[in-house]
Amino acid sequence: MNELTRRDEMSLAGAALRGAPWKAAAITGAASAAISYVMGVILPGPADFAWALCLGVSLFSLVAAIGAVRKPDTGDRVTRQARLWSLRHPWRFALYPGLGAAVMMYPIQLVFDGEGVFGAARDAALGGAAVYLIAAGLTAISRNGGGQTTR
Repeated sequence: MNELTRRDEMSLAGAALRGAPWKAAAITGAASAAISYVMGVILPGPADFAWALCLGVSLFSLVAAIGAVRKPDTGDRVTRQARLWSLRHPWRFALYPGLGAAVMMYPIQLVFDGEGVFGAARDAALGGAAVYLIAAGLTAISRNGGGQTTR
């Protein structure tokens, strides 16, 4: 049985994310959300709190995803193998951060945006899709660049 189930793939993506730079991701997300909101207050035009928070969630997810696979040769054996799998399958790996971002964005959109249940779901899904595409693209680029080899 050489085929991995979807559950196995999600376990590998989760194992790869175990060594993500969570502190750097949290700082990046919080700082970008704060800067975005403050810029909306300072500059003419409305300050959109929901957009600023969703930007922070997106950057948090992206920094965690890319940081998790950046150094595939560090960590314990399971984490290294999961990171190598993630580099070989960037589109499957990116599902995990994309879904995570969408799940985190949904309550933000629901509470702060005021578009209702379906509008919030649509906006969260679009935000998660953007995180998915960017994370998969950057993971694919990091697989081919930087002189790193994936066995």
